[in-house]
Amino acid sequence: MNAALRRGIAGLGLLLLAGGAGAVLPSEWRVQGQGEMRWFGFRLYQASLWAPQGRWQTGLPYALELRYARDIPSARLVQASIEEMQRLGAADDARLARWKLELERVFPDVRTGDVIHGLHLPQRGAEFYHQGRLTGRIDDVDFARAFFAIWLDPRTREPELRARLLGEG
Repeated sequence: MNAALRRGIAGLGLLLLAGGAGAVLPSEWRVQGQGEMRWFGFRLYQASLWAPQGRWQTGLPYALELRYARDIPSARLVQASIEEMQRLGAADDARLARWKLELERVFPDVRTGDVIHGLHLPQRGAEFYHQGRLTGRIDDVDFARAFFAIWLDPRTREPELRARLLGEG
């Protein structure tokens, strides 16, 4: 494991999430970019990409913060995630079915103003927090890559949001 990756993962040990108030990430983490997700003109959430020194790299830890603008049931969050991972060709049906069960375990219903943080942990998987509380870990590197690709893959359904997250828009 390279030194930058070790520092990034060690920095996650400093991660403090305060319920409802948002996140305090390691001190060297900054917002690289942010943008809104809209569907038929309705605002769904505000997304922010956090990374060490505000520079996202696929091989280092990073966090995606989603601040919801409306109530969305867990089942809808899970289904939308699975559909997008499938659309991007992330996995076969059997693996997607396993990932769906994992997402059902970690995704709660969200209400207007709620915040979910997803942490991408290279060589490990992902962690999810709702309102500052750990809802679960998914120790599957392929899952983490596929899940965060929903926003960060060049083939994302929302290229303008991706550009904003990456600080390009």
